[in-house]
Amino acid sequence: MDIRIGIINSPRELSFESDQSAADIEKVVATALDSDAKFIRLVDDKGRVFLVPVQSFAYIEVGSEHSRRVGFVA
Repeated sequence: MDIRIGIINSPRELSFESDQSAADIEKVVATALDSDAKFIRLVDDKGRVFLVPVQSFAYIEVGSEHSRRVGFVA
């Protein structure tokens, strides 16, 4: 799952791949926004933890669950 998070007042976005499903990520974000949480916690496919302040979200893009193909397709 490819995840891109836009940060307010930052020219770059946070981009990583995660093993979490789109539904799990949506639930984490919705819960944080509804409960006035300070941070969300997401884990990438290499085990790194990302703590992102909720108030700094510009946008969150959850990509496709399909893996990328490498090489040539016949």
